[in-house]
Amino acid sequence: MTPTERAPIGDRLERAIEERVDVEQELERARAQEPSRRSLRRTLVLLAITAVSLYLVAPGLIETLSSWRDIDEMSLGWLLAMVPLQAGALACLWTVQRLAVHAAGWHAVATSQLAGNAIAKVAPGGGALGAALQYRMLVQAGVEPSRAVSGLTAANVLLLSVVLALPLLAIPAIAGGSVDRGLVAATVVGAVVFAALFVVAGAMLALDGPLAWVGRTFERLRNRARRGAQPVRGVAERLVAERDELLATLGPSWREALAATVGRWAFDYASLLAALAAVGSTPRPALVLLAFATAQVLTQVPITPGGLGFVEAGLTATLTLAGVPPGKAVLATFAYRLFTYWLPLPLGLLGAALHRRRYPA
Repeated sequence: MTPTERAPIGDRLERAIEERVDVEQELERARAQEPSRRSLRRTLVLLAITAVSLYLVAPGLIETLSSWRDIDEMSLGWLLAMVPLQAGALACLWTVQRLAVHAAGWHAVATSQLAGNAIAKVAPGGGALGAALQYRMLVQAGVEPSRAVSGLTAANVLLLSVVLALPLLAIPAIAGGSVDRGLVAATVVGAVVFAALFVVAGAMLALDGPLAWVGRTFERLRNRARRGAQPVRGVAERLVAERDELLATLGPSWREALAATVGRWAFDYASLLAALAAVGSTPRPALVLLAFATAQVLTQVPITPGGLGFVEAGLTATLTLAGVPPGKAVLATFAYRLFTYWLPLPLGLLGAALHRRRYPA
């Protein structure tokens, strides 16, 4: 074959190689675009669910927000008392997170929590977005990335576990049929339940036996309820393993972290009692605790940011069941959500500004 015959073959081979490169580049671009398309679809679906959910709960939410006109009927002293109570709840929360991430100071933990919490309350599915923002701010402040991830996860698990245990501990008080009505009785019931909560949670963290019993009981009840499904096995072992991972993250400060976790919810519960006192209500004590636990569980529902609408509807309904007149239940819910949902939003901006001032990007 002459050189002139080999030339066209070489040209064709070169073009084939170029075309293959072009095809591979197109495939790479398509693969890069696919996750962004999936993310866009996921975001659109989430926004649609949030919009529909807000539409469904809008009447109750509007009724609660409209009750600000009756705020002059509330006791100013009890409203002001909610300020230090919420400050105490925040201080306990910062303590849990500081111990979990092993931060030396308070500034980075406090400012990042305020900013992340504010984002979580306004963005659809904002819990993950708020956690991501707090992680980024902690790393920017010098916290080791792996420690920030494990610490925030451990703190959230501890906080959620304690609040989910509240309804179970409120059941004996409800079954006891508390006759006394009034906020003094509600305070006493709450103090007893939170003290029991600390003891029970401490036993779960310190001993394998109680935690394994919970796992085996859940496993047995689930398998009996769904006899036709694949049986669940090894729940007790998984719970003990996850507990050990939590303790490894918290280290020897786990008792202090547990006390701060219980204190975080106790101060929040006291804020609800102050809101009820501000409207002059005399509810059934055990059911007030159940109403509080219901509100905290609804806050975790990721359908709307911060449980907006669902918390207002659920808390108003359970307070009414507790014996609070409907009008006062709405007004007390407004006061409670004012301090736990709306005021943290500007505090988030303040936290972001203070963080950026000390740790500029």
